[in-house]
Amino acid sequence: MKLLQQQIEKDQSGFVRVVPEEPEDMWHIYNLIQKGDQLQASTVRGVKSETSTGSVTTDRVRLRLTISIEDMFFDVQAGALRINGRNIVENKHVGIGQYHTLDLEMNQPFTLSKREWDLISLQRIKDACDITKQADVAAVTMQEGLAVVCLLTQYMTVVRQRIEVAIPRKRRGSTANYEKGLHRFYEQIYRAIKQHVDFSVVKVVILGSPGFVRSQFFDYMMAQAVKTEDRTIIENKAKFLQVHTSSGHKGALEEVMRDPQIKARLADTKATQEVKAMDDFYQMLNNNPDRAFYGFEDVRKAADNGAIGTLMVTDELFRAADIQTRRKYINLVEDSKASNANVLVFSSLHVSGEQLQQLAGVAAILNFPLVMDSGSEYSSSGESSKDEPDHADFDF
Repeated sequence: MKLLQQQIEKDQSGFVRVVPEEPEDMWHIYNLIQKGDQLQASTVRGVKSETSTGSVTTDRVRLRLTISIEDMFFDVQAGALRINGRNIVENKHVGIGQYHTLDLEMNQPFTLSKREWDLISLQRIKDACDITKQADVAAVTMQEGLAVVCLLTQYMTVVRQRIEVAIPRKRRGSTANYEKGLHRFYEQIYRAIKQHVDFSVVKVVILGSPGFVRSQFFDYMMAQAVKTEDRTIIENKAKFLQVHTSSGHKGALEEVMRDPQIKARLADTKATQEVKAMDDFYQMLNNNPDRAFYGFEDVRKAADNGAIGTLMVTDELFRAADIQTRRKYINLVEDSKASNANVLVFSSLHVSGEQLQQLAGVAAILNFPLVMDSGSEYSSSGESSKDEPDHADFDF
């Protein structure tokens, strides 16, 4: 999604003007829009007109409408978003108060205005418009003298840098110039990976090449990382996946993605962090239930005690029609972040989100155990008390 304009006032009211560029953007927009927001977009409406002879004709006219949103429908399979509401800016074809349904279209800009842009909404705009936050797979295809560094999202491949280095041929009795050229080439790839790959987001880095270029580069990169004490590369060594490709051009990625073994390795990379968090939560619930809370009331009390290490919330809770309900979850996220908790917002379209929804949509792994005192207050303790809050038993 491309951000064209953003204007947020001190009271948090304001608007953003964006262009959806990919089907995934429609999901972000669906999560942004709330009842009562104002949406301005281009649309087509049938307009009736009467001729001088008394006959009535209907023409389809493209016009720009601003509506106050009342409800919306998102078709997951088609990636289509329909928004219904009353027109609030009169024009010659549509009067104020008339209903109209806007179908948001790909590559067509629209403006969304809110009375309050909260933390969750602003972060979603930032993430949706930042390609590095969407791409959790990176790839470098290479052959001697040519490399292409890419970021991959669910729907697109973005070339971040193309590297071309002239490498002298090997000469009989001397390979010094060849090796120098090869090292210059590898050094540029190394720098490009450091510049374009955000290892806090990216889960897999594909290194693809014909022959032994990929393995030779990998050995060079790890040797340089050890020599320069580059902890980022050293600590993320396991994320690099070496595969065979027919060339170093971007098009070689297509053959990589068709490989069943590669598909299995890359499957669900976007949800890996969330799946691991849920696994950690269930293990904690079984082994140390005083450090695994779920349901708003218990999690809220954990936040009040500064105990949350990881907070998990489904995006469905932030689409609540009731403003007070939405606000209490936003406050929970803000308070948890203020105490340096790791906050994960789960997609309700993913199995991990559905799993979290069974726990009332919110759960937390605590940094230290909390148990109930006799006065029905939570306190930190290494031991459980008979008044501790009940937690459901889960079978695994």
